[in-house]
Amino acid sequence: MKTIVVNASPRKNWNTAKLMKQAQKGAESVGAETEYIDLYDLDFTGCRSCLICKMKDKERCKCFWKDDLSPLIEKIYEADTLLIGIPIYMGEPASQYKAFIERLIFVALSYDGGNYFEGKINVGLIYTMNAPKEYYESDYKDKFASFEGLFNFLNGKIDIYPSCNTLQVNDYSKYNMGIFDEENKKKSNDEQFPIDLEEAFKMGANLSSE
Repeated sequence: MKTIVVNASPRKNWNTAKLMKQAQKGAESVGAETEYIDLYDLDFTGCRSCLICKMKDKERCKCFWKDDLSPLIEKIYEADTLLIGIPIYMGEPASQYKAFIERLIFVALSYDGGNYFEGKINVGLIYTMNAPKEYYESDYKDKFASFEGLFNFLNGKIDIYPSCNTLQVNDYSKYNMGIFDEENKKKSNDEQFPIDLEEAFKMGANLSSE
């Protein structure tokens, strides 16, 4: 079994990264071979609409644009599981994540109708946000479902986990962040984030063992 773990946050050692490293450990605990990628280390753009992936004589499920993302797309289509950590900025997934998914899924989309990909890749999505869990349930959950459906092109199981009310910085007094209650944030970090780490581990293990 091969599991690709993607941290789609620019922060390599904060909430999203911590969760994805736990998810990686979960995958390894069931014997999966893993590879961890910090997405913001790669030099790439969204789809250039070159349409080479749709040409009749070209290999399917492969992006032919020459940048850092194309080799990762090939690795994902050869894997069994894909785990992605997604920070939410201004109510939307981070921009690099959206560019990544645009490229990843477009190569599987057939303009003759249907799906070029015939294999199966399980997908785990872990969202991180400073919004509370109640706000995720009322405002984000259905909204995010509209793009989560894109992963149906990978033909596998899709699991979702939201990590909410996350700690943005260690010392709020150094920043103009008056709308946030530092005491509440730190309390949530102490009580809830360890649970989130456990759930990330379980997700990595469960999806990588199917």
